[in-house]
Amino acid sequence: MYAIVETGGKQYKVSPNQLIRVEDLGKNKGEIVEMDKVLFYADNGNYRVGRPYIENAKVIAHVTERDKGKKILIFKYKPKKGYRRRMGHRQQYTQLLIKEIKV
Repeated sequence: MYAIVETGGKQYKVSPNQLIRVEDLGKNKGEIVEMDKVLFYADNGNYRVGRPYIENAKVIAHVTERDKGKKILIFKYKPKKGYRRRMGHRQQYTQLLIKEIKV
């Protein structure tokens, strides 16, 4: 059994008892998240496709962690002009444990 859900402008293939890292949702550790933008659902050869989403379908997940990812360095440079800029960025994310898929 698996489903494809949309959150944070991205699509994720999820199944029960799976950990996924998504864009920061602003929820604290231990809270429950219900994602209702389910695009596709499959179970033992039976499947449902949404147009664009499946009605009354939800994926229930628990927040296990909120953290920042690895640091990414951004370096801008223009030759022969003496222009250099160095910046860093750490993307925030939320780690979810998928509990169940309701269709």
